[in-house]
Amino acid sequence: MKSFQIIRRFKKPIAMSFLFAFGIACSEPVQADPPPSPPPAKHIKLGLLLDTSGSMNGLINQAQSQLWKIVNELAIAKCEGVKPELEIALYEYGNDGLPASEGYIRMVTPLTDDLDQISADLFALTTNGGEEYCGHVIQTATNQLDWGIGDEDLKLLFIAGNEPFNQGNVNPDDACKKASNKGITINTIFCGDFNEGLRTGWKNGATGHYMSISHNSKTVYIESPYDDKIDELNTDLNDTYVPYGSLGNSKKAMQVAEDANSEKYGKQNKVSRIMSKNSHVYKNTKWDLVDANKEKSFDMSKVKKEQLPKEMQAMTVEQRKVHVAKKTAKRAQINKEIKELSVKRKKFVADKKKEAGEKEGNSLDVAMINAIHSQAKTKNFTFEK
Repeated sequence: MKSFQIIRRFKKPIAMSFLFAFGIACSEPVQADPPPSPPPAKHIKLGLLLDTSGSMNGLINQAQSQLWKIVNELAIAKCEGVKPELEIALYEYGNDGLPASEGYIRMVTPLTDDLDQISADLFALTTNGGEEYCGHVIQTATNQLDWGIGDEDLKLLFIAGNEPFNQGNVNPDDACKKASNKGITINTIFCGDFNEGLRTGWKNGATGHYMSISHNSKTVYIESPYDDKIDELNTDLNDTYVPYGSLGNSKKAMQVAEDANSEKYGKQNKVSRIMSKNSHVYKNTKWDLVDANKEKSFDMSKVKKEQLPKEMQAMTVEQRKVHVAKKTAKRAQINKEIKELSVKRKKFVADKKKEAGEKEGNSLDVAMINAIHSQAKTKNFTFEK
């Protein structure tokens, strides 16, 4: 009995010591793991190869008037919850005004996220004569453009024209095979009768979709009660862009010029552009201080005085930051208003189309969007509704 009591006397302080030590350990703050970094943004790289021979005025008009509808569709893409970066390139081919030694081909715009530049270059295209060498332009775009080495990006070529696909000295099969080896999907769009496109080899050139369109049909827009207000907000939106550097003034002028170009096809087309300007794909970090200031690597103090707009040249660095912060806040508010109106506008237009029993058109934008949706699934891209 005594031996049992001795054991109990020793066990109590041991137990208390254990509990005291355990209490101290539990009271110490636990270091939480940092939240996981979001996966890096993937890219959508899209090359547009347009036939600019004499019969292709309708195709060029469709490309100009439907650019922003296509961009708006790409702007709602996501991959693993992250919005991808968008780059577009533009080539023209089949124009007698281009050097014969280079296959009547010209890289108009390399892969770029500068959407105003793409728009300006589209509106500068003219048609003339034509020897259309599809294999040659596919090979040139495959070799010249920076497609990257990764296999996770969505890499697409769209070639549109109306002459036999196998003309020229470059075998289209070889050109398409080289493109496929780089992970590039080729979509062919014949401007004319579907069966004629089959007979002239356009389907054989497609590693993605073969499609035909009515290239001379006009783009039809539906007016909405929200268009005027969105247009008014665009004026305020442009005022939030603060030009800087060697490109600042010319790029800001281009922004206004491309607003005007889009309106050549009606206010509804301009509204479509404004909706694109309201999305993440419309970035202008190289000339706008508001966009540039969102970049981690940007340092306001390193911008030279003479590279600033006149009203900012006398400001201190802190005053510059305050000025840009105000413009940033104003843009955020305008973006919010445009987004709310855009949602209402989309519903209004969809309801009107439903009432009219309007069917999907046979045009460039429809062909491209259908192909993009289909091929994006293979890279785990989704599109918000």
